[in-house]
Amino acid sequence: MKRILASIFILITITLFLGACSNEAKQSSNSDDRTMEQKVDSGENKSQNKADDNTEDSLDEAETNDNPENTPAEAEPDVSEEVPSKADKNEDSNNQANDIDGSALSEYPAEEIEFARVWLQIIGNQDVEELNVYHISAGEQVNPYDDHSVDYPEDVITLGGGIMADGIVTYSGNGDGTINLYNIPSHWPSKEQIDTSMEEYTDDIIENTEQIYIETGNDEEVITLIEKLNIQS
Repeated sequence: MKRILASIFILITITLFLGACSNEAKQSSNSDDRTMEQKVDSGENKSQNKADDNTEDSLDEAETNDNPENTPAEAEPDVSEEVPSKADKNEDSNNQANDIDGSALSEYPAEEIEFARVWLQIIGNQDVEELNVYHISAGEQVNPYDDHSVDYPEDVITLGGGIMADGIVTYSGNGDGTINLYNIPSHWPSKEQIDTSMEEYTDDIIENTEQIYIETGNDEEVITLIEKLNIQS
């Protein structure tokens, strides 16, 4: 009986030992499998991450090449806007006459246009029968009827109608659209009619010329007066 019990005990012990060994081997095998799977997963993840990084780098490079904002802009030349100079009010009288675009004035000499414009602005009488033009040289007497008169310091032009009542204009042109207007009377006074000498009287005229800008006026009126010009030597 003791032998039988002993045999049973030994058999049970062996069975338990074998079972324990089998479980341990199974657990070790499962552990190795999990480790292998982790390594495989880790390798795949690294490969995937590397591929993703390469893809992102390629996309970034493509965007850099395609996006003009990332390309350094070429320096634009510093071109200052030219601002055209403002024409001075005192424009050259010759240019002033010729610059009337499309008008019939371009058919007339600038000097004749000036005569008509000066007369229209200073006297304003466009109904004169004729407009006489006299050129007076520097050195000639301001009052040609009195030997005590001073002389003109420059060449001047005198405009006058057919009669004294039409008026008179004596001036010199400055070549810039302005004239120096001399206050020459249409009728010279006698010595008894002035409080000073004729020398002082005429000298005062020379010293007090008035600079006036001549407007372009009305083209038709200018042409009408040009047709009435009687230019003297």
